[in-house]
Amino acid sequence: KMRKKGSGKIKAGDRAFDVINTLLLVFIFLIILYPLYYVLIASFSDPNLVLTGKIFLLPKGFQVESYKKVFENSEVMNGYLHTILYATVGTCINLAVTLTAGYALSRKDLRGRKIFSLFFIFTMFFSGGTVPTYMVVRNLNLLNTFWAMVLPNAMSVWNLILCRNFFEGNIPIELLEVSQIDGCRNDYFFIKIVLPLSRALIAVMVLFYAVGHWNAYMQPLLYLSDRSRYPLQLVLKNILISSQPDASLAGMTDRAELYKQTEMLKYALVVVSSVPMIVLYVTVQRPT
Repeated sequence: KMRKKGSGKIKAGDRAFDVINTLLLVFIFLIILYPLYYVLIASFSDPNLVLTGKIFLLPKGFQVESYKKVFENSEVMNGYLHTILYATVGTCINLAVTLTAGYALSRKDLRGRKIFSLFFIFTMFFSGGTVPTYMVVRNLNLLNTFWAMVLPNAMSVWNLILCRNFFEGNIPIELLEVSQIDGCRNDYFFIKIVLPLSRALIAVMVLFYAVGHWNAYMQPLLYLSDRSRYPLQLVLKNILISSQPDASLAGMTDRAELYKQTEMLKYALVVVSSVPMIVLYVTVQRPT
């Protein structure tokens, strides 16, 4: 009886912990979600109501003028296409370099493996900096080209370490030995065996690199001067700057109207630039 009573208390305590833990997680989730939700409903609401703080749970004064103004600009779609291209090609290059290098460093039969690892880790703490990197890109004649957006950051050392540790912990050495007995080459083993067993890792790397390319701002700002090659982030920045109220305007009414339109435009721009990455994030969360 004592054991049954004790086990009952433990189960009740576990249930109480689960309830409290669930409520806490839901509360944190709502805190994180609400700002995103507010931006969404504010982008469809009357800017006057947004500025006066009358928007809380549902959009009021429904309008889509802010989205019309965004997409009426031909540079937006051009920026979308370029960003998708930069993100797609850049992520493929990132995966090719990071996965192969990470797998090579995870192999204990690689000569000088520790030296190579130290060399990569050293660059995490002592990088060349912006000016030397710009000079390298310039001397390679990559300025204002497509490759300036995908080659300078072809690999993240942090992601390289993650890949190396994943391969070391999840690809048994016995699997390699068995494949070698059957005459399997290293490249075939990596492509046919290692990569299919690393789908979760690949999904994480795709997310990390794609988000980095999508949000790239300083890199195109430094390396691109042709507006026709601008990615979405620079295009949206230019739209916001061009819609800022002019301080030289004499009429306060005109200035207030411009400020209202600018604030309305900001919410639409946030939604436009964020939706693709949210879709990507939800996609890679699917079981692999």
